[in-house]
Amino acid sequence: MSYEAPHWLVIHGDHIPGKQVRINYLEAYCRANSTDADWVKHTVVKHEAQLISLNEEKTVLRIGDRVSDGLIVEHTIKAGREEIEIVISAHNPTNQTSEAHWAQPCIRLGDFTGFPDRGGDLNDYLGKCFLFLNGKLLRMTEVKPWAMKARYTPGLVWCPRDVPRDELNPRPLSSLVPSNGLIGCFSGDETMLFAVAFEPYQELFQGGARCLHSDVRLGGLEPGEKKQIKGRIYLMKNNVPLLLQRYQSDFPEPGG
Repeated sequence: MSYEAPHWLVIHGDHIPGKQVRINYLEAYCRANSTDADWVKHTVVKHEAQLISLNEEKTVLRIGDRVSDGLIVEHTIKAGREEIEIVISAHNPTNQTSEAHWAQPCIRLGDFTGFPDRGGDLNDYLGKCFLFLNGKLLRMTEVKPWAMKARYTPGLVWCPRDVPRDELNPRPLSSLVPSNGLIGCFSGDETMLFAVAFEPYQELFQGGARCLHSDVRLGGLEPGEKKQIKGRIYLMKNNVPLLLQRYQSDFPEPGG
């Protein structure tokens, strides 16, 4: 792993299509009432990121975020065999409720899926992307209905049952509820898969940068409150039953 300013987490490996996966980590901390709001003027809560440490083997990375409303967030990211473990520790040391209700890591997967060029048809990679609906893996080209209208397009949001529908990314909102918090894609040659999950999660999102998101739910921390969110990135051979087995072991009581 490596970390590049202002906030890019890079996963390296000769076995990875494109040799790396780049993640805008974290792209933004976000306010509530965001589903039909201006992204810049309302939704984004500014933050500054700082590299705390990276071990010599480049397998353990610690990042610190200072959000403009006073929220302090630390990320511990550990690379293991075919997976990356993420622990997010958030603390509100102020005397006011934090405005940050959710945050988004933006995972760029054009190279991994075999569609590396910028521009062109930004939905060209959808046949490689998947999530789980009604207990089954569906490629995104199989998902129907596909919502098309929102303040901003393209993209599609899937929201779990327990998250308010007015707190989401201002992209088209699917009427379909995901079965679990996994979202991912297959490599261009179908030999590998990439998947990501957080718990609790705010939404699953397919975006306009050949990206996928499992966005982090913070919920607005009260004064003095602390919360911990856990995440996993799976980067493994194309074995969906094994992916589900590992996900269920890592998240025994996930939301949905």
